[in-house]
Amino acid sequence: MELTLSIAVGVMFGAGVWLILRPRTFQLITGLLLMSYAVNLFIFAMGRLWVAQPPITPTPAVDPALFADPVPQGLVLTAIVIGFATTALYLVMIIGARGLTGSDHVDGEEPRE
Repeated sequence: MELTLSIAVGVMFGAGVWLILRPRTFQLITGLLLMSYAVNLFIFAMGRLWVAQPPITPTPAVDPALFADPVPQGLVLTAIVIGFATTALYLVMIIGARGLTGSDHVDGEEPRE
């Protein structure tokens, strides 16, 4: 489980870095999203993942170290909400810039291929 999760986080982050290096702004935004999702997955996994375990038990004499930490879950939820808002802002800015310049490249010029 740990190996699969670490490979998934690494691949997502690596794909995000690769997309950031592309010349088009939509690919840049997609790369930033992939990197933020990889970081969110990493933070969420640091709060301990338990399969088929209840989040809270009614008995107070249970060791709290057996339960998942709620702070990383709250941080990831907040990061997802803020990420959606900033992505919507970026997309509106890209649409406006494309309407003004007629291109979606970072430097405004068509790349040579």
